[in-house]
Amino acid sequence: MSDTAEVVGAGESDTVSAAVNDVTDNEDLLVREGDIAGDYLERLLDILDYDGDIDLDVEAGRAVVSIDGGDDLDKLVGPRGTVLEALQELTRLAVQQETGTRSRLMLDIAGWRAARREELRELGRSTAESVRDSGESIRLQPMTPFERKIVHDAVATVDGVTSESEGEEPKRRVVVLPE
Repeated sequence: MSDTAEVVGAGESDTVSAAVNDVTDNEDLLVREGDIAGDYLERLLDILDYDGDIDLDVEAGRAVVSIDGGDDLDKLVGPRGTVLEALQELTRLAVQQETGTRSRLMLDIAGWRAARREELRELGRSTAESVRDSGESIRLQPMTPFERKIVHDAVATVDGVTSESEGEEPKRRVVVLPE
């Protein structure tokens, strides 16, 4: 019997080691993605002659690249983040071309995403409270998948309401409904 226990124990140890190696390999890939993205964005800033400090991080299983500090950076965000979204996609493509794998990299410029995240959390909470109090559904303006996710998460914190997405991209929106 003890031989069986030792074999099972060894197998579990191998499984844990493999899982740790997978996490380490994934973390290394995400760091590499951040480095590639940072180099790509640094070249872009040089071409545009814009100042900015590039910060690389790994959060929630994705590479996160932030550019802060320059006076011109608001131009790289654009109205409602449209230029930022386009730059994020171009950066993801540059990373994919280098690594051969699809990137889920997140780009933030001049803290715009962080501020937008907080704005959307408040919109989700206040809309959910309004729906709960009135009993009437509310349809919000069309949003990106990033924005909708934040609103859905905020609505989920309020009892008595639920949310769903409706419509087709790019006009997909969150609808908050009473339960």
